[in-house]
Parts: sequence; structure tokens; C-alpha cells
Amino acid sequence: MTFFAALREDVATARAHDPAARSNAEIFLAYSGLHAVWSYRLAHTLWQRGIRLPARLLSQLTRFATGIEIHPGATIGRRLFIDHGMGVVIGETAVLGDDVMLYHGVTLGGKSLHGIKPGQKRHPTLEDGVTVGAGAKVLGDIVIGAWSTIGANAVMSKDAPPHSLIVGVPAHIRPLKPETMDAARGVHDWSI
Repeated sequence: MTFFAALREDVATARAHDPAARSNAEIFLAYSGLHAVWSYRLAHTLWQRGIRLPARLLSQLTRFATGIEIHPGATIGRRLFIDHGMGVVIGETAVLGDDVMLYHGVTLGGKSLHGIKPGQKRHPTLEDGVTVGAGAKVLGDIVIGAWSTIGANAVMSKDAPPHSLIVGVPAHIRPLKPETMDAARGVHDWSI
């Protein structure tokens, strides 16, 4: 995918998720979640090429500018949407599939284990279509199954199967109804 095609896809994703979006220009210029993702892509490219210090410095500069911290070592799929963004943290070994949506204050954090080596997996994997509500904490090397929804302020530290609704502290896993998933994601059709 070309650089400009990726930008168009990101703007379209934001427009599909945010009913407050007034124009593509507003999204392009004012959406800190998109700015953080765009910066991450550059930092991630540097990280993969072994240019580690500049990658980390770029991620920290982006954190300062947007309030969103994405480690350049994280692996992020297409169409990530971060709504309101402030306070989002995505750790070094986190893996996010396509169409993931994060609200503000989300932490995809690691569990530090004695004897763990740098770069060893210690952050969560969110499969395709996972939505994580405001303030939720997803901790450790766990897998959240595709098209699951984690409720606001939930604290999750164990695997969850696909299509789960995850709520509470500590989090409880329940089956997810399609209408609950659509409501959590805020997806709407502007063509109507």
C-alpha cells in the first residue's frame, strides 16, 4: 500500500468511527490518534532497520505532542483507530491486528518477569477487530480473541476467546452479542 493510500484509509477509518468528524481536513489536521499512528509507522520502520535510538526519540516526541505512547517495536495492523487518545500506552511487544479500536487511557502493558530478555514477548496480542474501552488495562503476554470488546476500566490479564465481552476488575469474560460490539465500536454508515 502506498503512503497516500494509507493516509486515505486512516482518514476513512476515523470518519467511519467518529460521528463528530466534520470533514476529512479536520480529521487529517486535528486527530491526535492518527498523528500518533503515522509517527509510529515511521518509528517502526526505523526500529526494524536497527536505527533504535532515533526511533525511540521519535516515539517520545510524539508522546509529548499527542499524549499517546506507542513503542516503535510494537506490531500494529491496518486501520487502528485511537479515539481521543490521551493516555494511551502500547508496549514494545504488543501485537494489534487489523481494525482495532482504542479509547483514551488504554494501557497495553507488559508484565515484568525476572530473567526476561529484551524484546521477549511480554505485552498483549489483540486480534482483528478488538475494541478496548476508556481506561482499560490489558496486561501481560495474553491473547484477546478477534472481535472482542473490553469494557471501560476493565483490568484484563488472561486470554479471552473470540467474540468475548470483557468487563470488570478483575475482568470477567462473557459472550459478546453483535449489537453490543457495534455499539462499542461506534461504527456508522454515513451513506444513509
